[in-house]
Amino acid sequence: MRSNRRPFLAALLASSLLVSGCIPVVATGMAVGAFAALDRRSVGTQTDDTQIELRGSSRLSDAMKGSAGVVITSFNRRVLLTGQVPDAAAKADAERALRAVNGVREVYNELEIGPRVSVTTLANDTALTARVKASFVEQKVLDSNAVKIVTENGVVYLMGLVTNREGPGYATVASRVSGVRRVVTLFEYISEDELARLKAR
Repeated sequence: MRSNRRPFLAALLASSLLVSGCIPVVATGMAVGAFAALDRRSVGTQTDDTQIELRGSSRLSDAMKGSAGVVITSFNRRVLLTGQVPDAAAKADAERALRAVNGVREVYNELEIGPRVSVTTLANDTALTARVKASFVEQKVLDSNAVKIVTENGVVYLMGLVTNREGPGYATVASRVSGVRRVVTLFEYISEDELARLKAR
């Protein structure tokens, strides 16, 4: 379940980012607000995504056993399920539970059937996420704040509001990061005019 894995992953990601110099040592509320403002989603949508993840986690606990290996990521009210479940029935139960959450527009069920990955794999995935993010930052033509990166067992999932021009660039850069087994793009495409309006907010 999200509550079991995310604190551990967040701590690892924070340490990875600090080591790589991607974020300042001291993160203030003002900095968090700045990051939110750079997101192409509205603040209201970002809040909705957080609530969807919280409500989805609660529904998973009620709907199925063995949900500790499931990670819920919501972006623009579209939900990605990653992690491991014991069987096909549990995979279907997880998807059903998330589709019932108010506000969810779509569910991408990428759950694997099998044992939970090791702590070492979790750590490697967190490091991969940091390296992919850093690669986006290095490519100055890519807006690194526009894309949500989720890594599971070496597979990198990319979610975001991007144009047809931008999408292939993100996928190509991510695929070239050492250790990435596969890149799955779950982008929501917008027009260049829509992008210009978002940047002008």
